[in-house]
Amino acid sequence: MRPLIHAELRRLLATRMWLGTLLVAALLGGGLIGLLALVGPENFDPPMPGLHTEAGVRAVLGFLGFTAFVPAAVGTLALTSEYRHRTITVTFLYAPDRWRVLAAKLVTYGLAGVVYGLVLSGTAAVSLFGAAAARGVTLGLPAGTVVELLARLGVAMAAYMVLGVGMGALIRHQVAALCVVVGYLYGAELLLVMIPGVRHLYPLLPGGATAALTDFTAVADALAQQLSSEPVRLLSPLAGALVLLGYTALASTAALLRPLRRDVA
Repeated sequence: MRPLIHAELRRLLATRMWLGTLLVAALLGGGLIGLLALVGPENFDPPMPGLHTEAGVRAVLGFLGFTAFVPAAVGTLALTSEYRHRTITVTFLYAPDRWRVLAAKLVTYGLAGVVYGLVLSGTAAVSLFGAAAARGVTLGLPAGTVVELLARLGVAMAAYMVLGVGMGALIRHQVAALCVVVGYLYGAELLLVMIPGVRHLYPLLPGGATAALTDFTAVADALAQQLSSEPVRLLSPLAGALVLLGYTALASTAALLRPLRRDVA
């Protein structure tokens, strides 16, 4: 298994995708959070609580949850690119035990997801504290709590990258897989939540689990206000983490088992 993981790491580092991925993480973490913090959530339209309040800090950090489609897309490309460029045949000839190849990809991109999450969270922390200091605002949350929330976001991003690998194993066509992954995370889930009978399932969906993990309730509250209904109660952060890890485990299992039962071509 170790040689396969080493080969996957070399494959990943041999292209510019890893550098571009880290650059995107830095731009989303540092750039997005820095911009939101400098503008101030109280100046949004509609206005939100300021950074001097707990709700304001949680809202600004919670926006990073909407960027989960980026690591998910990177994970999806990890496997669909091999099918698109026909290199998967050579890979499986080199290592006939397909489950070992898929396991190596899951481990490799799981580690890549952790690095992505660290860069995202680290740059977001620097930008948030820097913007607050520049504006002379005392954050409404202790520094330790802010770091904890950002660490949870980092874990969620790593999970979404592994989820992407699983989806790439299930849907080998690259464009189709990206459309499903990005489309669901970017808009389909919110549309599902607007359906009266489905919205109560929101806490158990990936987006709802991520919102629970990061204590970000703005989406659920906004939807409840638009639909003139009671807010959907999210799970506890621990339960949200377990649900997200459950989806990751299902995707990993699918990634290991599905390619064993079908032809490469």
